[in-house]
Amino acid sequence: MNVRKYEEADLPRMAEIWNQVVEDGIAFPQLQTLKLDSARDFFAGQSFSAVAEEDGEILGLYILHPNNEGRCGHIANASYAVDRSARGKGAGEALVSHCLETAAALGFRLMQFNAVVKSNLGAIHLYEKLGFVRIGEVPGGFLMKDGHYEDIVLFYHTL
Repeated sequence: MNVRKYEEADLPRMAEIWNQVVEDGIAFPQLQTLKLDSARDFFAGQSFSAVAEEDGEILGLYILHPNNEGRCGHIANASYAVDRSARGKGAGEALVSHCLETAAALGFRLMQFNAVVKSNLGAIHLYEKLGFVRIGEVPGGFLMKDGHYEDIVLFYHTL
């Protein structure tokens, strides 16, 4: 599994994978999918965007950016998306590990996740495996696609 900075040619596949997660409605807060032009601006506007590929096929991606600004600008935040057909094959772990290294290289001191949906057990297991610390939970913090509210878990990782 190779994780690398994205290139212009990757944008259609990146948008496709991102949109899968948005359309699933159970992990990302966004309601709108990305078109190619909005994807170009969105991924370019991050501190860093990367893809995971294997045998020339893009399996997933991440975006990395500040969690806040000013006096909290040293805290990073990230989002990860893995193609439905590639889940469980190690792309998520490769993406998160690369992201942590990249965040540190960019000068961030902490990584914070604000809204990991509590039923996303695969993500929670991965984050804990990689050393993230659970801060707490927010009851009913995420509106699921089917209309019910799910608790969210907050995590941080020192870089």
